Order: sequence, then structure tokens, then C-alpha cells
Amino acid sequence: MIIKTKNDIPASEITDPLIFRGRRKIIKAVLAVMGAGAGISPILADSNKPAWADLPTGDFSADLLTPTPAELIKNYTNYYEFSFNKKDAANLAQNLRTDPWSVEISGEVEKPGSYYLEDVLRQQTLQERIYRFRCVEGWSMVVPWVGFSLGELLKTVKPLSTAQFVKFTAVYQPEIMLKQRNNAMLEWPYVEGLRIDEAMHPLTILAVGMYGDILPKQNGAPLRLVVPWKYGFKSIKAIVKIELLKRPPVTSWNQFAPNEYGFYSNVNPAVAHPRWSQSSERQLGSGFFTPRRQTELFNGYGEQVASLYSDMDLRHFF
Repeated sequence: MIIKTKNDIPASEITDPLIFRGRRKIIKAVLAVMGAGAGISPILADSNKPAWADLPTGDFSADLLTPTPAELIKNYTNYYEFSFNKKDAANLAQNLRTDPWSVEISGEVEKPGSYYLEDVLRQQTLQERIYRFRCVEGWSMVVPWVGFSLGELLKTVKPLSTAQFVKFTAVYQPEIMLKQRNNAMLEWPYVEGLRIDEAMHPLTILAVGMYGDILPKQNGAPLRLVVPWKYGFKSIKAIVKIELLKRPPVTSWNQFAPNEYGFYSNVNPAVAHPRWSQSSERQLGSGFFTPRRQTELFNGYGEQVASLYSDMDLRHFF
């Protein structure tokens, strides 16, 4: 099932949205992850059918949005496992092996195990979430993601009371990921982490698609984390392992430069990066003379998430 979730982002801010046509159009991501095995999905037999035409849907109506080119997002992505250049990373990521795909869930849970992604998706409700995305580098976009609640997935494995943090580990394929092979910059594989209440928050999702289509490999296929009130590097791509822990994990960027990339990395215009201000952002796709957008605390999601940090000094716990 897919559910359309609306928020307060106007259509004029949407970066490269798809024009949604009809209530029965569904994202192709399920086909991408479910279509490999024999007998998994009968709709694969008819390649001319609309995407997900035979699957049940929620209310997927939406106002028509004026899209900007989708290629802008697909060719402007940080994926340092492949390259430090955004365009090169988009090309090199096409070699990533994403089929079959499984996710190991372990640690402080009652039901640890390794789960095929298609089995995970059968148990989850897919939703479209139109979220702001703010990169720590000072640029931003708005993306219609398609995914499911991370919290709902974690509930299925029954976290123990001792689970206080969640660690995410990305895929390790050094034979095709050039920076992994060369052991460049970061410790590989890439690792990120959240506090358990952040992971369970309703805004936190695992994405399998965007813009009404399969999640491109360079954008994190087949499974990426999306935490819209945090800087983009927290939204780890190509997840293969989720561990629930008693203590905070050591994360890749925080380990590399702890004075620049805090564990929390909440979007905060009042806390500058050591090498640039975070008070404003450049919106991708905006014109040369378009003013920079003023960055909002928690990327504009403060009403929903500020209570998570009510007793914290956000300058210290950045």
C-alpha cells in the first residue's frame, strides 16, 4: 500500500518532481526489488502494464507540480565510495550490484536476522514523503521520496529496553567502489547512527524510490535512510546492516573530523561549519539571481522534532 503524505512545502520549492497522473500510479521501486526472483510478482509478466498497476494503493491524489529536470538530482550526488566528484559518482554507481539485496538486523533485539528486501517490503506500507533535503555543503533541494517507516520496521524485530542507539552500515564492494578499494579518506564501509528515539520518529524513513520511480543507484538504491531534519550525509545510502546498540556508534564523518561533523548533525543555521556559514543555502535548480534561501532550524521540521532535544545544548551537541 502507498499513502500520500502532504506537508507545508509549496509546489514552487519542489526540486524536479514528477507530474503525478492518476490515483492508481505507484512507484516502480517495488518492482525493482521484488522482480528478481521467480514467482515473486505476477505483474512482471506484463511489461507494458503501468507501474504497480495491480497493487493496492492508498489515497495517491496530488496536485500537478511543475517539474525541473530530474537529471539535476540524479547527477548531483555525493557518493564518496565511488568518487569525490558528484557527476563521476553518478556514472560509477551504475556498477553497484543491488540484486539480490538483504538487510541484517541485529544487536539489542528479540528477533535478529537477515531479511531479503522483498520480504521486508511485503510487510511495510509505502508512502510518498516530500521532504526538504539540506546538505552540509550549503545546498538544498526538495525530494519526493517513496519509502516506509524505519520505526515500523524496527518494531517487527522487537527492540529490547537496552536499545538506545541504531547503527547503519552501508554496502562494501571495493572491487567496484574505487575509494573503498584505495582506502581513501574515510573508514569503509560507511557507517551512520541515530539515537533510538530519532530512529523511531514518524518522519524517519527508509527510501526505496523517489520521484515516482525506482531509487537510482547513485541516490542510494536499493535502500537508504532519510532523516529530513538532519544534514544529508546522515542519510546513509545502500544499507546492508542495522544494529541496535546500548551505546552510540562511531560514525564515519564524525570519526574523520569530529569538530566539523557532529554525531547529531541537526540542521542549525546558528551553528556554522568551521569553514563556512550554515545560515543560508543555495537551492539546486534556482537561477543565478535567485536569493539564497534562509536555512531553518531542524530544516523546517522543528515543530515535529524539537522536543527530542529540549534538554540539550545544540551548540555542544551539534
